[in-house]
Amino acid sequence: MTLRPLRATDRDELRSILDRTGAFSPPEVKVAMELIDFALGRPGQTDYYFWCVEDAEGHLGGYMCYGEVPLSDRCWDLYWIAVDPAAQGQGLGKQMVLSMEADLRERRARKIFIETGGKTSYGNTRKFYETMGYEEIARVPGFFAVGDDKVIFGKDL
Repeated sequence: MTLRPLRATDRDELRSILDRTGAFSPPEVKVAMELIDFALGRPGQTDYYFWCVEDAEGHLGGYMCYGEVPLSDRCWDLYWIAVDPAAQGQGLGKQMVLSMEADLRERRARKIFIETGGKTSYGNTRKFYETMGYEEIARVPGFFAVGDDKVIFGKDL
């Protein structure tokens, strides 16, 4: 698997991956697609950095999106990460996060934050962030919905 920038031809396959994970609600998929469309419609923009992971045959295994937090001192957010269910367990998520961290170290980033949900369907996601060295630093009860907390993870670089 190799990591490469987002291409316009990735759009439909990324939509399919987002749908097939089963983790994202329709409104969440809509927001993810709005960011993909934003990036594709503005070549050279630097608000969001997108990277896709693909196999030797050119099939996408997943993608991530991250960006600098406006008005912060070198803080960045990992906005989206998704791995094709057929490719989960192969280390693609780990590969993407490690690549992002290496990129952000080169950019002299100071901290990385990840916001996610507290609902049951995000349990494996939260465990993944913890295994990658991210610490839960805040929790806002019932933020997204009753029983669905906003969980914020952070990591110092």
